[in-house]
Amino acid sequence: MSSTAFSKSRALRSTPLVALMLLGCGPLPVLLSQNQTGQPATPPGTRDLTRPQSQPRLDVDHDPIPSPDPEGTTSVSATPAGGTGKTGELQKRQDGVYTMHQEVDEVLLACAVVEEKGKPVSDLKRGNFRVWEDGIPQEITSFLHQDQAVSLGIIVDNSGSMRDKRPAVNAAALSLLRASNPQDSSFIVNFSDHAFLDQGFTSNIEALNRALARSDSKGTTALYDAVAASADELSNHGKLPKQVLLVITDGADNASRLDLEQAIRRVQTLGGPVVYTIGLLFDTGKEEAARARRELESMSQETGGIAYFPESVLDVEPIALEVARDIRDQYTIGYRSSKPASLGGFRTVRVEATESRHRRLIVRTRRGYYANKPAPQRTQTAEAAKPAEATKP
Repeated sequence: MSSTAFSKSRALRSTPLVALMLLGCGPLPVLLSQNQTGQPATPPGTRDLTRPQSQPRLDVDHDPIPSPDPEGTTSVSATPAGGTGKTGELQKRQDGVYTMHQEVDEVLLACAVVEEKGKPVSDLKRGNFRVWEDGIPQEITSFLHQDQAVSLGIIVDNSGSMRDKRPAVNAAALSLLRASNPQDSSFIVNFSDHAFLDQGFTSNIEALNRALARSDSKGTTALYDAVAASADELSNHGKLPKQVLLVITDGADNASRLDLEQAIRRVQTLGGPVVYTIGLLFDTGKEEAARARRELESMSQETGGIAYFPESVLDVEPIALEVARDIRDQYTIGYRSSKPASLGGFRTVRVEATESRHRRLIVRTRRGYYANKPAPQRTQTAEAAKPAEATKP
């Protein structure tokens, strides 16, 4: 199965570079490139994305670095150089680099926990959680509650109806980036009829801000295609195990080749990056707004994210800051499925948390994942962000 290829630039959009295939769904959407001079722009230290990239099959694990695999199986046990780390802890090597040890036969879940009134709960331990897969209790094998750096994709609607909203949306996205973990690595996708990567993975806030400003609002809304292509970008090039997509749009999809179910399945097949959505539906027609709301809620609920619906553009920035806080205050839970991976198929996941000081706790995480036949077992070690000084236990 192929993946996306594209480059960064500023003026006219180019033609598709690589066709993508989704199992049973026909061609997968492609992230395109744009360049002021018509020539590829390749800043020092980046790949030449204007050339078609040869990508491995998704059912065989070839990744050189930890990223969501199709079966969504990674762990969060940590290891120092030359030794075995205690499960659920980041370890500092002698060279000062923090590492995260990952075994690919584990399912990795990012979990947010809140009280009934929505207040985050940040004082839970491993013993407070229980996990079920397809209704069968699972043994938690790894647990982490740290401000982990993430690979983040920001996907912004660039269709004609967004023209007057883009300044406020761009400012809100910039506020989110500044409020996020400084070690996050992010990319920017602007989409209308097609999706364009206007900035590849970077921690440079100014570069990301320039990419947000590259908006020429026109055309239709190919939302599903943009989400699927961005999930591919996360899977193929995101170097951090925890991965997130933020989608901002003001209407329902009306131009994608994929449908909603296919887009969600693509996200789940690639290991389940959490999808947050912001629907600017306050000036959208009633019928379209209702459909868009259902689509965005489904996308977020299936992947463990949140769907927001501000009443005006003035509400977008506070929401963006809330998303940044939510991403930084999550539990990461790993378990090894009691069901053989060779059976394949979709597995439902449910997580519960209980604590005597809290009457009722609500856990938000992805609703399931697709299990594929396992590749030969191996162990990986990924560089992880150095935790902030004030980290949670």
